Amino acid sequence: MSKNRNRKPENHALCDKREKEKQVVDLMIRLYCRKKHRGMQGENELCAQCQELREYARQRSDHCPFMETKTFCSNCRVHCYKPEMREKIRQVMRFAGPRMMLYHPIMAVRHVACTAAEKRRLQRREQ
Repeated sequence: MSKNRNRKPENHALCDKREKEKQVVDLMIRLYCRKKHRGMQGENELCAQCQELREYARQRSDHCPFMETKTFCSNCRVHCYKPEMREKIRQVMRFAGPRMMLYHPIMAVRHVACTAAEKRRLQRREQ
């Protein structure tokens, strides 16, 4: 029996959105680890600290009740990350975010466009 038996079945679009978010965070953590912790692991492996952050981020995404309506965790009003993990993911985002344009340009442009649209939507809601 599934361990998520109390959760509602997700529609295909929501599953895709959840997987896409996990993929983006994965890529950012890998980029960060490769550049910051280069000597601590093999070519495609993460160091223990980054692997822990990756697993934590995936778990948070899997259990996010706002996935259907939110764009990114940074726009969420409820921050479900523990403070120390939130600071770690913030460091990863600050480092990897600008570099994503070099390594994954389409994904980076899509992220910027989604962020801008979300900010406009939130501003309209406040008026």
